[in-house]
Amino acid sequence: MYRLPEPDRIDSELDAIDAWWRAANYLAVGQIYLLDNPLLRRPLLPQDIKPRLLGHWGTTPGLTFIHAHLNRILRHNARPMLFVCGPGHGGPAMLACAWLDGGYQRTYPEVSRNAIGMQRLFRRFSFPGGVPSHTGPETPGSIHEGGELGYSLAHAFGAAFDNPELTVACVVGDGEAETGPLAAAWHSIAFLDPERDGAVLPILHLNGYKIANPTILGRMSDAQVESFFRGLGYRPIMVSGDQPRAMHWLMMAALNTAFAHIDHIQHQARAEGIRFAHPPDWPIILLRTPKGWTGPRQVDGLRVEDFWRAHQVPIANARQDDAHRAQLEAWLRSYRPDELFDAEGRPIPLLTALAPPEPLSVSPHADGRSGTPLPLPDWRDHALAVPAPGAVRGEATRALGHWLAEIMRRSEATRNFRLFGPDETVSNRLEAVLDVTPRAWMEATMPYDEHLAPGGRVVEMLSEHCCEGWLEGYVLTGRHGLFACYEGFAPIVDSMINQHAKWLKVARGLPWRHPIASLNILLSSHVWQQDHNGFSHQDPGFIDHVANKKADVVRVYLPPDANCLLRVMSHCFETWDRINVVVAGKAPMPQWLDADAAEAHCRAGAAIWPWAGNENDGRTPDIVLACCGDVPTLEALAATDLLRSHCPDVVVRVVNIVDLMVLQSPRAHPHGLSDGAFDALFTTDRPILFAFHGYPHLIHRLVYPRTGHANIHVRGYTEEGTTTTPFDMVVRNRLDRYSLAIAMIDLLPGHAGRTEAARHHMTQALDRHARYILDHGEDMPEVTEWRWCP
Repeated sequence: MYRLPEPDRIDSELDAIDAWWRAANYLAVGQIYLLDNPLLRRPLLPQDIKPRLLGHWGTTPGLTFIHAHLNRILRHNARPMLFVCGPGHGGPAMLACAWLDGGYQRTYPEVSRNAIGMQRLFRRFSFPGGVPSHTGPETPGSIHEGGELGYSLAHAFGAAFDNPELTVACVVGDGEAETGPLAAAWHSIAFLDPERDGAVLPILHLNGYKIANPTILGRMSDAQVESFFRGLGYRPIMVSGDQPRAMHWLMMAALNTAFAHIDHIQHQARAEGIRFAHPPDWPIILLRTPKGWTGPRQVDGLRVEDFWRAHQVPIANARQDDAHRAQLEAWLRSYRPDELFDAEGRPIPLLTALAPPEPLSVSPHADGRSGTPLPLPDWRDHALAVPAPGAVRGEATRALGHWLAEIMRRSEATRNFRLFGPDETVSNRLEAVLDVTPRAWMEATMPYDEHLAPGGRVVEMLSEHCCEGWLEGYVLTGRHGLFACYEGFAPIVDSMINQHAKWLKVARGLPWRHPIASLNILLSSHVWQQDHNGFSHQDPGFIDHVANKKADVVRVYLPPDANCLLRVMSHCFETWDRINVVVAGKAPMPQWLDADAAEAHCRAGAAIWPWAGNENDGRTPDIVLACCGDVPTLEALAATDLLRSHCPDVVVRVVNIVDLMVLQSPRAHPHGLSDGAFDALFTTDRPILFAFHGYPHLIHRLVYPRTGHANIHVRGYTEEGTTTTPFDMVVRNRLDRYSLAIAMIDLLPGHAGRTEAARHHMTQALDRHARYILDHGEDMPEVTEWRWCP
């Protein structure tokens, strides 16, 4: 339980905290401005100033203020704690505090806590060969990238789920609070179980301004802001002012109250067995301070402190302008650095004594050290029996749901696996997991509700941002999970994936960061199964976005059936430091491969399906029909069946691709097939018709360097959609079996005399289809009842 300090120690603590805060602010300003003369042992000269001034001052003094007071909490009450810095460009503050508490030197021994190390700290900040101006993977103690504006609170709650001893202090900027993801993330307390999860202490930093405008929450009165968060279910604690001494008193009291209340809630749940009818009133600190606090009040006669001009670099021309340089020096000296650092530039003992034994900058929850393995069942135990290709039908994601349910069972003791999704677990046929664990829910329940309870490990909220952000926070702190989403709405989190990919790329190059479980994303209810929802739900573009990321980070899989899906997902859960995107439909479909064949096929990534083509007698194929994705595979096989019946002399080779990235050159992606292996599959001189799940241009981009690129003709989604029948969706995009058969005929002019009747048959079938769906509202039997016959 939280222990309050003795009253006679408070005054001395306030002095020490204020000294720490001044030292951190001095170090932050030095990072933005100084190349040399780090301790101001002589007057500033032009060459002491960086030629390019990059960084953000406005949010920094509030962050150093919070950090100093959290250190005090940790000294009095040793507890696992993680600091999530939401204000995007708070890098100077985070680095300054890490240098002061010794964590930076532990991570980067060359940046020692003396004058030499201080100069290195200053020089490397936002400088070529150094570190970015925002909080990034290079920042010790961080799991949150400074470019991820709006995602901090979701990351914080993701880190707290199934982490019962952890408290996450999450600073939210009032500009950041205007974003949609952050505004939704306040509701995360509806899923936070005080018995089994950790705690999140949001600290809303109200400094009043964004880049060049006031903030909405910043302009609200204290009473309005308090009412807003009380209405959301929080217990607000206001800390407001601009006088340092008084503010230290208020912040000390506020954190005493907040942590005592957190411990009280957890004690009620864990020791007293209280079951809350609604989410507990978790505390939130509302910290109102001036933007650019303690910085210059005016520059060139214009307001800076407590205004948007403090946002970045308040004194912009200190290298060339003598007056600006003098004002910068006065600003730096206002922190009285001679009182804070000794002759060698080391922090005085008063400051080093303030650092907790395990400071925030070396939290094991931030660098992957706290991770535990995930017990995976053998996917083969859940494989569908497939006696022959196409002999049975099944729902791929339903089979996956049973395998995920077994993962839930096996991880019950470790509680290191969760399924996140926007209210689509049942819709995506994954509902078997609900037989093992309910949906997490702390709000009121009704007698007729289903599968809602505290402690559930299925987390659903109708916000793709929150679900994906929770998963990021969960895996970044050592656990494993899956984000399942409708394919058409996955682009909502494009920017989140972008930032996580960048984080992984940089983090993998840092030896002190441990591997983390891959970010696994399942896209179901995909573009070809949105015929009932209509055009608005039809978008396969997320895989294009992912394919643009660094090759050593991203993977994209499109399994053609249930057993391939199981095998792919098993592989994804065994990988580290990756973003794995898997696209799989939920509708009943023919099943093509048994478990052994699925294992071999997925290991290869792409392969000829000899049973599907007709080159078994050694004949050279006239054409290669490639397919990638479950619906394109179905239509491609139906097309080969048509061609086999109507043009038996045409030799067709069928190639199926499950790992999209094998199409790239091995020089571009580690999964890429060698040129020889690619040519062996696709030939170098035969026409290739490629039936693809997504936008056709992606295939052309991936295979551009290949020998046979000029021979490849891709069919895929071409933005033709509406509310219609399932088969009409593929017809509209010319991905249907009849259009594919016609395209193959047209690519073989040498067979023209023998294929005219076949082409006529396909055209008539398309005409029949158009009339049938208008008359009957469903697809014609020759489509729905088609079965593969060897």
